[in-house]
Amino acid sequence: MSFYFLEATAFAKLFVRDAGTDALIRLMENVEDNRKLISAATPLEVYAAIRRRERAGHIAPEAASAALDLLRIESARMVQQPLNPGVLEAARQLLDRTALRWPDALQLGAALAARDMFPGTPIQFISSHGPLLEAARSEGLETVDPAALPVPAAETAEASNAAPGLE
Repeated sequence: MSFYFLEATAFAKLFVRDAGTDALIRLMENVEDNRKLISAATPLEVYAAIRRRERAGHIAPEAASAALDLLRIESARMVQQPLNPGVLEAARQLLDRTALRWPDALQLGAALAARDMFPGTPIQFISSHGPLLEAARSEGLETVDPAALPVPAAETAEASNAAPGLE
């Protein structure tokens, strides 16, 4: 049975409609909470992205408030990989051998530390950031881009009207 590590671009799709939101929700509905992993930094990263979109006028204040409430609830339900020295060292090593930005290296470093905690159990690294997915594959993780998952025709029309994703 796999673990699912949601990096920030994927985790954000649970709170703000974007390409892949419906497919990710469907996928996560079938996964036990103790199999859903995030970095301890992810809730703060998504919180900042929601506030940025609110300040830019892309999300109404009421919608941002509702998204932040849901973020708090869902974050508490997930297993959070602490930002411990092992995660920071993994991120530093990733910065030495990849062109990742530091927040992306931190996300992937947390996933690699989680993999070390659960040896022999596959980790599905879920992201919508191409270079990060490529780096995760090169580190031996299985990857999933929610935006590339199949969406039933009825959901495709709804997704085409979705707000742009978080940065």
